[in-house]
Amino acid sequence: MNRLKDIFSFSEDFPLIFTQADFWIFFAAIYFLYAIVYRKKSIRSAYLFAISLLFYYKTSGLFIGILLFSTINDFFLGKAIYHSRSILLKKMLVALSVIINLGTLCYFKYAYFFTESYNNLFDTEYEVINYLAQFANTWANVDYFTVDTIILPVGISFYTFQTISYSVDIYRKQIKPLNSIIDFGFFVSFFPQLVAGPIVRAADFVPQIGKEITITKKEFGSATFMILKGLIKKMLFADFIAMNFMDRVFDVPEMFSGFTNIMAMFGYSLQIYGDFSGYTDIAIGLALLMGYKLPVNFNSPYKAIHCGDFWKRWHISLSSWLKDYLYIPIGGNRNGSIFSYIFIIVFTFLGALAFGNFGVAVLATSVIGVILIITLFSSTLARHFNTNVNIMITMLIGGLWHGASWKFVIWGGLNGLGIVTYKYWRKISPYEKSKAWYALLWRIALTFVFITFTRIYFRGNSMDHIDRFYQSVTTNMDWANALVVLWEYRIVFIVMLIGYITHWLPYRTKDWLLDQFIKSNIIIKGVIATLVAIICYQTYAADFQPFIYFQF
Repeated sequence: MNRLKDIFSFSEDFPLIFTQADFWIFFAAIYFLYAIVYRKKSIRSAYLFAISLLFYYKTSGLFIGILLFSTINDFFLGKAIYHSRSILLKKMLVALSVIINLGTLCYFKYAYFFTESYNNLFDTEYEVINYLAQFANTWANVDYFTVDTIILPVGISFYTFQTISYSVDIYRKQIKPLNSIIDFGFFVSFFPQLVAGPIVRAADFVPQIGKEITITKKEFGSATFMILKGLIKKMLFADFIAMNFMDRVFDVPEMFSGFTNIMAMFGYSLQIYGDFSGYTDIAIGLALLMGYKLPVNFNSPYKAIHCGDFWKRWHISLSSWLKDYLYIPIGGNRNGSIFSYIFIIVFTFLGALAFGNFGVAVLATSVIGVILIITLFSSTLARHFNTNVNIMITMLIGGLWHGASWKFVIWGGLNGLGIVTYKYWRKISPYEKSKAWYALLWRIALTFVFITFTRIYFRGNSMDHIDRFYQSVTTNMDWANALVVLWEYRIVFIVMLIGYITHWLPYRTKDWLLDQFIKSNIIIKGVIATLVAIICYQTYAADFQPFIYFQF
């Protein structure tokens, strides 16, 4: 009984994580009750909304208030947008929804980034103050909340994007607003995908809320397979190789050879895929066990043949969200917009200033300004410039979404350059239309290596840390001891090799494995689940590894 009490009560040290036994005890308990109420639609939504709030409270404590604020705000704004007869008022209400949501996100996620950038720009020494905590302390006449620190609520980037898309889709007449705030709260907070996605759109999820729930043998088998696959990805292909190799190297890259650092980068590509893809596999499986379908978020991304193809396969829910709610509204591949031009000028100036000096910033901004002027006299140049600027803006903002730091902006910018460069390279590429296996292999390998080495800006703790990585790679490759490194970490590299082989298996082989699991006897399923549990237990560490995307 005490164990159940601990599981269902908040603890900062023991949040509910998919890879811990506590979560599965929690899920077994709530699933047992769900099996009793799932046929009653109104009770089902209320029950899952309550469970989702409990789950988030277990994960984030009092930050549940931010989730409830976002839910209530967009529920009533959505209704107001739908019932308003004035186009101008509709636009104002949509803008209000976006401003409130992004304002909340920026306050919690980007306060330090904006303050630091401002200090660097104007040579000031302002410090971040948590005004919400200060207000709460004053209002309640307590000294409970820390006012000199702003903590990022888990999952705020995900549910903020969901609520924004809800308001925008109502404005676009793609959906009608929900009548019940319980149903809307359930959509926003559905616990399997709440804290790390995938980002679920109302148009895809809302129609499922009122439907009859039936879980077929095929769906049960598919859900179980997804959960087991996700656990293997997370605990074996992500956590095991991170704890036993990558974390040691990335902590002090200068203490290892360049070869070891490069191998760590290839390991990190597998780790972050196993971590994030593993989470979404488990989330999709859990949702399917309850009769709900979440969108596919990964499609063998390391099979991508160019950078644009990679972003159609990686974090698909975010990529498609940015395309539909940012890239296309600012002009897409058709034209530019005032937002595009202002953003690229301001961002170029601030970015150059952050890494250079005032003169460099002015020069870089002047170049952009000159190009903009020339586009007024050349429709061809204008078309190329506008399209590429819109791509770069989308990728820069996508990078900033991942983290409040210039290194994430650089990472997003490099991916944007990869997409833009390929647009022109494919026109002269000698192997673009080749059907030969070696041409395909070359394109996949080139894309994979590029994506892998942009991620040093994703994984590096700071720009100084990244510099130390590059210094090790460029000055101390130490090829003579490469075989020694491979032998010393042989178990890790074997696991990495298995991970990449399974990733690059043909789709038909993966579909066959899923089909065989679904068709198998319940005893066989139980044996496989037991083996997966044993493997995961063998890789388990007392200091559990949180999912990487929790920080976003």
